[in-house]
Formats: sequence, C-alpha cells, structure tokens
Amino acid sequence: MPCFKKKGMDRNSIIGLLIIAGILIGYSMLTRPDKEELEAARRKKDSLEMVQQQQALQEKQKEQKQKTISDTLAEEQKETQVDSTATLKQKRDYYGAFAGAATGKEEFVTIENDLIKLKISSKGGRPYSVELKDYKTFDGKPLILFNGDSTIFGLDFFAQNRNISTNNLYFTPLAEKKDIFVKNNDNPYKLTMRLKAGEGRYIDYTYTVKPDSYMVGFNMNFVGMNNVIASNVNYLDLKWLIYVPQQEKGRKNESNYTAIYYKYFQDEVDNFSTRSSKDVMEKNIPTGLRWVAFKDQFFSSVLIADNSFANGTVKQEAVPEPSKYLNVFTAELGVPYQNAPRDSVNMSFYFGPNKYTILKKHGMELQELVSLGSWIIKWINQYVIIFLFNFLNKYIANYGIIILLLTVIIKLVLFPLTYKSYLSMAKMRVLKPQIDEINARIPKDKSMERQQATMALYKKVGVSPMGGCLPTLLQMPILLAMFRFFPSSIELRQQSFLWAKDLSTYDSILQLPFNIPFYGDHVSLFTILMTVSTILSMKINNQAQTSSSMPGMKQMMYVMPVMFMFILNNFSAGLTYYYFLANMITFGQNAVIKHYVDDEAILKKLHENKKKPVKKSKFQARLEEAAKQRGYKPPKKK
Repeated sequence: MPCFKKKGMDRNSIIGLLIIAGILIGYSMLTRPDKEELEAARRKKDSLEMVQQQQALQEKQKEQKQKTISDTLAEEQKETQVDSTATLKQKRDYYGAFAGAATGKEEFVTIENDLIKLKISSKGGRPYSVELKDYKTFDGKPLILFNGDSTIFGLDFFAQNRNISTNNLYFTPLAEKKDIFVKNNDNPYKLTMRLKAGEGRYIDYTYTVKPDSYMVGFNMNFVGMNNVIASNVNYLDLKWLIYVPQQEKGRKNESNYTAIYYKYFQDEVDNFSTRSSKDVMEKNIPTGLRWVAFKDQFFSSVLIADNSFANGTVKQEAVPEPSKYLNVFTAELGVPYQNAPRDSVNMSFYFGPNKYTILKKHGMELQELVSLGSWIIKWINQYVIIFLFNFLNKYIANYGIIILLLTVIIKLVLFPLTYKSYLSMAKMRVLKPQIDEINARIPKDKSMERQQATMALYKKVGVSPMGGCLPTLLQMPILLAMFRFFPSSIELRQQSFLWAKDLSTYDSILQLPFNIPFYGDHVSLFTILMTVSTILSMKINNQAQTSSSMPGMKQMMYVMPVMFMFILNNFSAGLTYYYFLANMITFGQNAVIKHYVDDEAILKKLHENKKKPVKKSKFQARLEEAAKQRGYKPPKKK
C-alpha cells in the first residue's frame, strides 16, 4: 500500500504539473502582444534610449562648454597676466597698426539732455543704447530704441594687408566725466572717442548732443590714416545693425508699421513693404543715399549723411514670437573717403518719435517716416487732417473729445454729399412699388428685359441708379485717410478714453483663453460697436433698394462689416472709435433730412418728369441693341 500510494501521488503530481504548465503556456499565448504592440514597444524603447542618449550628449556638451569657458577665461587671464613679446608680436601681425586697440576694458560714457539718454561704449566707440526719456513702453518700462552687445556699428576696411573692423577695437574716450547732462541753457556737448593706430595716427568718432533735441551730430575724422589704409580705397564700409524691441501692446499691429526706410540722394523716399509675408528682405542700392532709418511704429533711429553715402545694402529679418524683438535691421553703407593726411565725414543721428511736425522741421523728407498713405490720401492727411488735429489739440487735452470734434467737422463738411445720397435713396424708395410691379410682370429668367424696363423707368423719371453710390464713393478718400492717420499718430499713444487705455492700439474688454485666426485673443468693444452700427446703417439703406432679383447681394453687404471686424480687431482703438462716431452722426443727419424730405412731393416731381421728352442715353441704346440681338422685341408705345 505505501508503495502504491507513493506511486499514485507521483502520477498526480506529474498531471498537476502538466496542467499548470499548460495553463501558463496558454496564458502566455493569449496575452502575447501582436506585431503592432511589439513594434510600438520597440519604438518606445528606442525613443527612451534616444532621449537618454540626447540627455547624455547634452550633459557632455554642457561639461565641454563649461570646460571651454573655463579654458577661455584661463587663457584670457594668462594673456592679461603675461604680456610677452610673442603675444605682442601676434597682435601686431593680426591687427597691424591697430594692435594697441585690440584689447582693453569696455567702458561707457553717457550723454543726455531733457529728451534722450545716449550711452557710448569704448568697444567700437559706438552708440550702445538710446533711451527716449519722455516715453515708456506699453508695460511702463523705459523706452530703449536699442540696447546691448548685439548692436553693431563700425567701419570695415583694408589696411596694411589686413581686414580691420573697428566694432571690435577699443576706443579711448576723450572726456573728463563719464556722465554728462546737457541742460537747455548749455552749449552743445561734444564727446570724442579715439581709435589709435600708432603715433600721430587715429580715427575719431565725435558725438554732438544739443539741448532739447533728438538730433545727435556724428563726425568721423581721419588723421594720418593715409599711411595705414590702402591707397586705392575710395570709400569705407560702415555696418550698422540693431535688434528692434517690441514697444507696444499689439505686436501684430506694431509689426505692420515696422520697416527700414531710406532716401535716395536727391530723390524720393522708399521702404520695405510692411505688408510683405517674407521673413527676410534685402536690397542692394548701387546709387547714393541721403539717409537710412530703422523705423518702428512710433519711433525711429536714423543715420543721415551731410552729403551722401556712396551706396548701400539694407536688410530686415523678422524675429518670430515669443521673442521680445520684432526685427533685425542691417545697413551696410559706403562712406566716401579721400586718401589724405586729414579727412572728415560729417553725419548725424536722429533718435526720436515719428511725430510729423518734429520730423518735418528737420527737413530732408524725414516726415515720410509717418505712414500717411499715397496720392490723394496722403494729401488729405497732410493738409487737412493733421491741420485740424493739431488745431484742436491746442485747446483740448482729451484725445477722445478731439476725435469726436474732428469727426463732427468732417461730417459737416461732407453733409452736402450725405444729403444727395439720401435724396437719391429716397427717389429709389418711392419708385420701389413700380419696380416691384416690373419684377412681377417680367419672369426672373428674362433678366435683360427686367433690367431694360427698370432703366427705362429711371430714364423717364430722371433718376440715376448711381446717384446714391457716387456721394459715398467721394467720401471714401476720407475714410482711407483716417485708416492711415490714426495708427500712425503718436499723439494717441497711451492716451486713454472711456474703457480704452491706449487709443493707439486695440481696446480689450475681454481676454480670450484661445486665439481665433485672423481675429486674435481679445474682444475690442469699439470694433464691435463699429460693426453693429455699420450693419444697422446698411439695413436701413437696403429698405430703399429695389433689386429684389439679387438677394445674394444683400447678404454680401452684411458679410463685409463682419470681415472688417476681424481685420480691425487688432487695430487702433482711435480708428474704430472714429468709424463708430461717423456711423452714428450719419444716422443723426439722415434723421434730420428725413424730417424735411417729403416722399409724396418727390414722387409727384418724378411723375412730372415722365411728361418731359426723354432722350435715349448711349447706355440705354446699348442695352436695347443687346436685347434686340437676343430676339427681344420692345412693346409698342400706345
């Protein structure tokens, strides 16, 4: 028995083990991942390994960079501490006569008046930063036109078989103080930054700051450089580069007015298109230039030649968000040079606002930096709108009230056109029953007959179907002039009115948690009021229309205001406020006209016109000829 029992237990154990093994094998087969899952797992493993490799590589690069920085600092300290004959010889071989200016300590000299604060760096002798003291950025910080080591301003030339760039060399400031303030009663202050090239040889940059002025004199003086600069050089390359920072709340709107402008010598002003979709634009200018401007929406940095630059290349490159910079502006200008023991080149800078009156005072067509449009639009802005705006600004401090009064004046001047437009619509309104009768009598598929009959009626009663459109078209230049004027008016910058904190940019009453394409991430109330008033105006006007055969046209008319709502949501609140006011004043004018215009009297006069002999116009004759060619026979007169 014991043996049998033992044998039986062994068999049961074997069976149990086999069952367990079968269960495990079956479970593993059932739970085994398919090919897609295996591929996904493999990709995940590879991705993890790649991330780990990249992290390891970044750590290694970081360690290497730190080691490189440490090595560089150690080398610089060694170079500073050990002034050996070999080191001096290497500098002399590389920089030639400018070897003594190859190393140094960067120092700053600040010159300021009541309007600007100009910081000059000893490295390159260049303008390091410019602050406009009367203005702040949209977030209340000091307004800096450009700032930092990324700025480049210097001469590039060939001397003693070497390429020399003064931007990397150290100038010596010839000034007793490092901070100079030029008061209104002071004489202009001159700061000279000297780049030495050996005994009795140097290049001077002289900056002249006047009291209460945005203009800074800038002269280059060359002494003894005829023995250093190659004798066949007749002009030097002057390179100027700055990063343009965002100054306004509406980055997109500000970018639309930020570009490089330049004036040809004794010719017109030109610029890169502010509406271009290109991220990089570059132009080579082989002819003379009077000035080059790095222009923002409301401020500019301008380099002006007393005579002219020989030639130039300008380039602008957009900087994508979320950078604090809008563009990188570069200008390479040919500075005329005479190979003489002494030579000088006279220039000047303008660091200031794009204010029309200030720029025009300086001449040289600098006022073209204010974007006022072209042709008749520009003329209206220059001689009408700016004059009225400045006149009102003398007596009124609130710019919201100024815009209101400006709108009232413009609408009063245009009132005769508004009256003619309303009278034409009134004529169309009283004729509507007769037009409806024509449309009911002639089927829709005979559109030519309908049109001919309608035109015949208009001709009989003496009504022009374009009578209501022409007055409106004549007002379009004013609307377009305002479209140019308000976004370019620095006077509106950071001026509040009602809920708008800044009339030069959009008025946001609601910040959206998402961005709507072509609309933005905010809601502008003035834009909504403008849109609603425009739609109501169109609806009232359409009540007088007779073109029931073209219902699609009415829908299109309502679509246009909505499209403008999307376009203008990011524009100046002053602009949309003006459009809203213009709509509301037009409502009032139409209400007054309606009170004095008698529809019955108009209809009676139109019936009287029917009795007068009608002469066919050329347009009507062409319509009748076209109808005859299609086989239409006009009804005989009874």
